[in-house]
Amino acid sequence: MGSAALAHCAARGLRAVGVERFSPAHARGASHGRTRIIRQAYFEDPSYVPLLRRAYVLWDALEERTGAHLRARTGGLFAGKPAGAVVAGTLASAREYGLQHDVLDPADLRRRFPQFRLRDDEVAVYEAVAGALFPEECVRAQIAVAVDDGAEARFGVRATAWRVSGRDRVEVDAGGETLVARRLVIAAGAWLGELARELTLPLWVERNVAVWFEPLVAAAVSPGVLPIFALEREGLPFMFYGFPDFGDGVKSAFHHSGVAFDPESVDRPVAAAEVDGARAALAGWLPDAAGRALQSSVCTYAMTPDEHFVIGLHPAHAEVAIAGGFSGHGFKFAPVVGEMLANLVERGEAGHDARLFAPGRFAKAP
Repeated sequence: MGSAALAHCAARGLRAVGVERFSPAHARGASHGRTRIIRQAYFEDPSYVPLLRRAYVLWDALEERTGAHLRARTGGLFAGKPAGAVVAGTLASAREYGLQHDVLDPADLRRRFPQFRLRDDEVAVYEAVAGALFPEECVRAQIAVAVDDGAEARFGVRATAWRVSGRDRVEVDAGGETLVARRLVIAAGAWLGELARELTLPLWVERNVAVWFEPLVAAAVSPGVLPIFALEREGLPFMFYGFPDFGDGVKSAFHHSGVAFDPESVDRPVAAAEVDGARAALAGWLPDAAGRALQSSVCTYAMTPDEHFVIGLHPAHAEVAIAGGFSGHGFKFAPVVGEMLANLVERGEAGHDARLFAPGRFAKAP
């Protein structure tokens, strides 16, 4: 979100500097792991759909400008019981906004995608425009266009404090110096609670694991034949999702773990039981993919209680825009969030419907 905000600010001719504690496209947060799902029939809430439509436009424009391959158009399959959150929510968004989709019962799915195993009481919704983003490439592309448009990007520099020192004046302590600006954007991921402590946002930082498996039948899980997927199934602890084999195995993971995580942790081992759990879920859903584990990765979710984002002006300081709490489903929105943040710092309003994301919605009543 920070690289997107920097790119949008620079594109408007604003003098902008981005401060990043780690390296470009680093693996310490939630914007790595080689793939991220992108979709429009959004089961979380239909109000996200207009933002997703805009995000698609912006991702494609970034891809065209940079020549980088940022998005794979694989289609997406969203499965579970008809009344479950994934299927019912997907259909609600698709119907409200007239999004093209197909509902597949077990017999339909066997004909169309025989790799998957639906239970008799489950259905699947197929969305052709769904697919995968390549997050490291996306972040690098956003940084590249930001710098090309005149922004400065500083890496290996940690922001430790900020303060509003006057009207239209913000100071940021970073890397042993003090930066002075008219406006500030804080998009710090799992560190948002630390850098905006006074907001007392009820953020929960969660540890999540992704595992790449060697396919047993490689031809069945290639991007040309296998859509991205999300499965809500009785007996699985959380929603299970995954991707076709883009050359390094079939990536799969549970969406949520319930495990608290310190983002300062350097030691991030993945336990054998975590790998075994992912393989078992994969074997019951996509058996052609459930070979030996090739590698694994840990990422962080910065969770809000309602799992909606935090985007808006600081309640006490109109000079400061906040973005965070993306709860494990935010990456696909990065360019439109960047656009919203640039709107906030330039004219004080997001330019898109951001009522769902108000930073002050967690304030306790007197």
